[in-house]
Amino acid sequence: MKHSLVEILLGETTAETFSTLESLTLQESQRPTVFGIHSDNVARVVQERFELFHLVYPEFTLLCERLKLSPLPIELLWNFWLPLAIQISQWKQQCQHQCLIQGFLGGQGTGKTTLTLILTLILKQLSYEAVSLSIDDLYLSHRDRINLQKSDPRLVRRGPPGTHDVKLGLQVLQQFREGRFPIELPQFDKSLHHGSGDRISPKLINHADIVLFEGWFVGVHPINSTFENAPAPILTDSDCTFAQDMNEQLRNYLPLWELLDRLIVLYVPDYQLSKQWRRQAEHNMIAQGKTGMSDAEIDEFVEYFWKALHPELFIQPLVEDSHRTDLVIKIDADHQPTCIYQLSTT
Repeated sequence: MKHSLVEILLGETTAETFSTLESLTLQESQRPTVFGIHSDNVARVVQERFELFHLVYPEFTLLCERLKLSPLPIELLWNFWLPLAIQISQWKQQCQHQCLIQGFLGGQGTGKTTLTLILTLILKQLSYEAVSLSIDDLYLSHRDRINLQKSDPRLVRRGPPGTHDVKLGLQVLQQFREGRFPIELPQFDKSLHHGSGDRISPKLINHADIVLFEGWFVGVHPINSTFENAPAPILTDSDCTFAQDMNEQLRNYLPLWELLDRLIVLYVPDYQLSKQWRRQAEHNMIAQGKTGMSDAEIDEFVEYFWKALHPELFIQPLVEDSHRTDLVIKIDADHQPTCIYQLSTT
């Protein structure tokens, strides 16, 4: 009788268990190549991953309950998160400095927070202490952003290039690279000041082996463009000027990106899904009796960020750039990773 992957992983451990898992692993179209799995090493890889799976599983179930992930994403754990964590641990072993700085680029809804939490859990079982840092934690203080808006009213929202303390980010990442502990890890509370947000007391970090640095434009570089023929919603002269100015602001972030050892892109081929996902989130909030944006407000909100850094112009190049991007993980309409691939360096 044929068993599902979940039944195989949680069932009785036999020789057939490993034989089946080896066969399933080699049948995958891309993952074996990405993670260096072939017929000569698949038995060892599966054995090690199987043991790691059962070490992680108890805490994984508790984390998923806290994150309200239902049904339990066991297949994702086996197929994506475990091999990805193992890959990151191998990159750490190759790292020449104290901490591996692992970058993650992904927009809202791509699962960055879930990914970093689960990777941290798995890496702990691999004897590596991982720390998550979001580019959101580098926002300027509330007072500084108020002053910024006075000088540039277009920066009415936090998020675009120019609303972060890049010097603080450089200082913190450099401390991690050099192992100068303890380190004050910046934290930002988005709920303060009626949703405008503000910095809160930093978290003291006494040790870390890996920094998982994530954000919606982490690793994004300036482009050569006048934006005159840019895709919608960059339509008016003022839109083009805003796009140009944000493009120029990106240059201030390049020293941050230079501290990245690796970059993984969580890629949504249909970037229009951002509006759909935001609507779902806002509708759920309203259904729970909370305050939420109308559909028109959602469109304006999402398009504001597209005008700043349009996905077609800034994200797509990274998906095709083997010199800056190590792995690409495609995300589908259900927020789920569907495939992972490594860009060719030839």
